[in-house]
Amino acid sequence: QVQLVESGGGLVRAGGSLRLSCAASVSTSTFTSIGWYRQAPAKQRELVAGLVVGGSTTNYADSVKGRFTMSRDNAQNTVYLQMNSLKPEDTAVYYCKASIRGWTNRDYWGQGTQVTVSS
Repeated sequence: QVQLVESGGGLVRAGGSLRLSCAASVSTSTFTSIGWYRQAPAKQRELVAGLVVGGSTTNYADSVKGRFTMSRDNAQNTVYLQMNSLKPEDTAVYYCKASIRGWTNRDYWGQGTQVTVSS
């Protein structure tokens, strides 16, 4: 059973930084793609950053470009989201999603971690 566990959320002042972690119960090489999403109250869940496993690029939402960086540690089966210059509008629950496409089509979600940015 694939499990994703996020951590690292919390309360931070505007301009501060947080690093989120998403630990997978299997090798991240198992997945086709991995992404970070967020959902603010009364808003739809949106993609913040995503990568294709084995690919060379990471895509970011325009709202976080230049401030957020997604990375992957294969040895730790973990992906990270480094968030700098945080703004109140970054306040949301952040989720990690890992997808498998090909021989099967499955999406796995973590439980989410709350990020609150105060002004």
